[in-house]
Amino acid sequence: MNFLGIHLTLLIGPTVPVPAPPTVMEALAGVEVTHSDQEPSGFQLTFQVGRSGPLDLLDYGLVSNPLLRPGNRVVLIVSFNAAPRVLMDGIVSHQQLAPSDAPGASTLTLTGEDVSLMMDREEKAVEHPALDETLIALRIIAGYVQYGLIPLVLPPPVIDPPLPIERVPAQTATDLEYLQDLAARHGYVFYVAPGPAPLTNTAYWGPPRRLDLPQSALSVNMGPASNVTHISFRNNALAATRVAGQVQDRLTNQSLPVQTFASLRPPLATQPAWLVHAAAGRTRRFRGSGLNFMQAMSRAQGMMEESVDVVTAEGELDALNFGGLLQARGLVGLRGAGYSYDGLWYVKRVTHNLKKGEYTQRFTLTREGVGATVPLVMP
Repeated sequence: MNFLGIHLTLLIGPTVPVPAPPTVMEALAGVEVTHSDQEPSGFQLTFQVGRSGPLDLLDYGLVSNPLLRPGNRVVLIVSFNAAPRVLMDGIVSHQQLAPSDAPGASTLTLTGEDVSLMMDREEKAVEHPALDETLIALRIIAGYVQYGLIPLVLPPPVIDPPLPIERVPAQTATDLEYLQDLAARHGYVFYVAPGPAPLTNTAYWGPPRRLDLPQSALSVNMGPASNVTHISFRNNALAATRVAGQVQDRLTNQSLPVQTFASLRPPLATQPAWLVHAAAGRTRRFRGSGLNFMQAMSRAQGMMEESVDVVTAEGELDALNFGGLLQARGLVGLRGAGYSYDGLWYVKRVTHNLKKGEYTQRFTLTREGVGATVPLVMP
């Protein structure tokens, strides 16, 4: 289907998705896809339904279509300037029918999540002897090769392989919950991103990606060069949190102080709140147990990293003016908002809305303070 010269391809099916038939594509009225770095990505497909012949006497044709049943796999591909990008690879989890007396107003809505949904179906009681967090992540991801998962696992700052005679890591949650819990210990994230090719997905376990090349710039208040329709900023400067406490080192049995002082993430702002407002900032008590000193420091640092992004920008852009897809979980440049809020930002969340005649992208950006770290932002 073409939206304003943007070509949308829909693959759908129970096991191996196939191109949707013309009747399904003609009924497709709207698409919404949301990508986030800490939550599963989701999608929603809205179809116009009706009864138009003898075959529709018993039920709406699309409602009874086996391609649109919950549990089927959906792949959405958007071609922008002839360059295809996988927008979503997920599983239908919910179906909603809204009949209407008005002609053409009845709708069928399919809602679903990315393929990480399949990692969140069963709570498990599993032991991972002699495996650290990195190897555990690789082991769990390898169990979902049928969904094309490509592991991208980055080791944490501190690796402490457990000796089976001392301790055995135990999982008492779903695979998705356990991977997210392991990531949170170090201020990391876990998510499944669609692509790079159709029917493949990247399972990322590591720190927020702040060293990638920035995407095309978001332009505000720049006349014909503007591509952002509206944007607003929030600065909760006192939310940055340091961590302090003690841990009884399980190797030496000594009580040692645990204290964090600074964020170790690549800086995106010249005036980070954790530094500029340190005197008025918050301090959180560290209460870990059963750890050695290095493990305790790593987890305390992770707790601090989760709080340092105190500046948030929320806005919306027109996809045609922007000239492409704004990708979540990466960097983007912003210009035209003034020195305090210009510069590089981390894209935390993007919601794509496609309708006939309209394609917008709502976004949420974050960073640790105000002030641009770069003299200019490339278009």
